[in-house]
Amino acid sequence: MGDRDLDLSAYGVRTDLALEAREAAQTDENGSIPGVTSETNKENGITVTRMHIQNEEGANRIGKMVGHYVTLEVPELRRGDSDLQDKVATAFAREFETFLQRIGVGASASILIVGLGNWNVTPDALGPLVVENTMVTRQFFELMPDQVSPGYRAVSAVAPGVLGTTGIESSDIVQGIVNQSKPDVVIAIDALAARSLDRVNTTIQIADTGIHPGSGIGNKRKGLTRDILGVPCIAIGVPTVVYASTIVNNTMDMVFEHMKKHTDNTAPLFGVFGSMAEQERLQLVKEVLDPVGHNLLVTPKEIDQFMEDIANIIASGLNAALHEAVDTDNVAAYTH
Repeated sequence: MGDRDLDLSAYGVRTDLALEAREAAQTDENGSIPGVTSETNKENGITVTRMHIQNEEGANRIGKMVGHYVTLEVPELRRGDSDLQDKVATAFAREFETFLQRIGVGASASILIVGLGNWNVTPDALGPLVVENTMVTRQFFELMPDQVSPGYRAVSAVAPGVLGTTGIESSDIVQGIVNQSKPDVVIAIDALAARSLDRVNTTIQIADTGIHPGSGIGNKRKGLTRDILGVPCIAIGVPTVVYASTIVNNTMDMVFEHMKKHTDNTAPLFGVFGSMAEQERLQLVKEVLDPVGHNLLVTPKEIDQFMEDIANIIASGLNAALHEAVDTDNVAAYTH
């Protein structure tokens, strides 16, 4: 079997981020991907990329579902700067409000926020933490609708736990809640896996394609989608983990780039590694790590504080985007 016949798909870097999937996809002669459009804006240290996978050709090229994706990248978010966090919360609120309008969700549509993940595992606790900080209003619309001030909508929230704790798929729990409470839209929040170290703890993704718990780490689980729930499902996620093999591969790239700054003759230093394509090098790394059980999922040591910060950013942004009475341009009061 020749090299061109080898199937290396099992050794691809898993990622939940559509932006990273697009970066890894093959482009045409013009550097574009058929069936995929995107635009990028940068302001105040925040890079916003709006991508639309328009058809099945684009979906097959990227490996993501047809739909709209918005990604906010903030490399400096790891510094814990409260002013920057306020700016990110405001930017997220604006983008999410526009996102709702783009996919046809009206100002009076009722919302169910679902915080996926495990309270007891910090990198997986994003969903429950966001739910804890969400402005919940549905009870007022049910019990005293005539006393609800203008500018608010019915919002409910739940953290259904994980299969290992409840014995029930999160999707089944949410499906039962949707059938009983009948929201117009579900917003599902979950921790993600990334292929780039730089995007861990610094990136927020919004998508209208629903969510598949565990897909970024290789688990095929029943998801939360419009087909399953019967209502639109918007996914919000933050990458909190990467594989050890990804870290090794990225580190090798950084070493190569560093040495190239000091010498043009890198062949004696890198040998065969320097000529290997990224996917081939990743294959080798995974072949070494997987058999000995060292291809771990890794998260930064500052994850505890970061999860609190990013959960506040997302919750306050959602509160502002979902309720017209909350000032979208000034969400600082909802982040601390």
